[in-house]
Amino acid sequence: MSTPRIVVVGAGHAGFHTALFLRSVRWAGEVVLVDGQTGLPYQRPPLSKEFLAGKQELDDGHFRPQSFYRSQDIQLVGGVRVDAIDADARELQLDGGPTIEYDELVLATGSRPRVLPIPGSQLGGVLTLATATDAATLRSRLAGAEHLVVLGGGFIGLETAAIAVTAGKQVTVFEAADRLMARAVTEPMSRYFERVHRSQGVEIVLSSAVTAIEGDRTGVRAVVTADGRQHRADLVVMGVGSVPNDTLAAEAGIAVDHGIVVDPELRTSVAHISAIGDCARFRTRYAIDQPTVRLESVQNATDQGRFLAGRIAGAGGKAFDAVPWFWTEQLGRKLQIAGLTSGADRIEQVETGADHFSVFCYRGDALIGCESVNAPRDHMRARKELAQAHSAMAGS
Repeated sequence: MSTPRIVVVGAGHAGFHTALFLRSVRWAGEVVLVDGQTGLPYQRPPLSKEFLAGKQELDDGHFRPQSFYRSQDIQLVGGVRVDAIDADARELQLDGGPTIEYDELVLATGSRPRVLPIPGSQLGGVLTLATATDAATLRSRLAGAEHLVVLGGGFIGLETAAIAVTAGKQVTVFEAADRLMARAVTEPMSRYFERVHRSQGVEIVLSSAVTAIEGDRTGVRAVVTADGRQHRADLVVMGVGSVPNDTLAAEAGIAVDHGIVVDPELRTSVAHISAIGDCARFRTRYAIDQPTVRLESVQNATDQGRFLAGRIAGAGGKAFDAVPWFWTEQLGRKLQIAGLTSGADRIEQVETGADHFSVFCYRGDALIGCESVNAPRDHMRARKELAQAHSAMAGS
């Protein structure tokens, strides 16, 4: 190829923003965005929030209109699956036979919902929430449901529960751990959101294992827990975590470890191939007690897309080092998290009102993260402090 070509596989937040930032830094080569879904690339967060609540339609969530891709000379190849990577030939084998050559390949393949391996998990009334199609199906089915059961008390599960109970549905959340959002937040924050959900009528069952789902091809009737009890349900949503889409990489000989392993510059183990977003596993100084992490975060995907575009265009830094941050909104409470709070040995809670407070998390004397409810100033202050502290460490 006379003109260098970047091919990005996956048009979610990571893939789209890689293409966007390549053009914003005036990279002049070809940009090809390949995705298995049809239609324009779209944002995921509204699917479990505004769209599910009926306050937004799918078209409202498009990153950009069709005219943007034409004006920016970004080639969209939608509704096409990548079957294989030939790293030696620098070529992608597409579903149906065609191939695409690349000079640099970016894997932004994301992740998919984990499905519990229990009887009944494939019944028609058991849904997951990851794509626009999933969200449209859930919204339609939820309208006619009376009793929703949510498996998993993480962000997606609780956001779904919040929308459903607000719509007048009976909602039960089953969580295998002894508290909600246990992998993401401190115990005080878990207990706070448990109280909020219970106060709105959500039934929460902690430390509970669901062993089966009963029903038929048309729908579900109940979920069964390890104690043998049957719990009524006419719709079940699984929100029990995700699995990285790393099979394509693994089959190409790229190193994977519950995600595609990348170096500080987001390069994989194979030359001319990078990986970003939910599918990538990387080292970060913000993780105190983990050697590597895989972050499922819109902001991480966007930040990595920006970094990678700069690196490809020769305008980036030497290592990806953005402060991780996350957010969720449930029942009128917006939770924002700066940093990674796992590994804290001391916390301080600062309250400015009944539903306005922050939990500052420390390791020794060093701030490692902050969880804020309806307290955006605390969140922004923590992000700034974390960035400054790590910049000072990097420069020392």
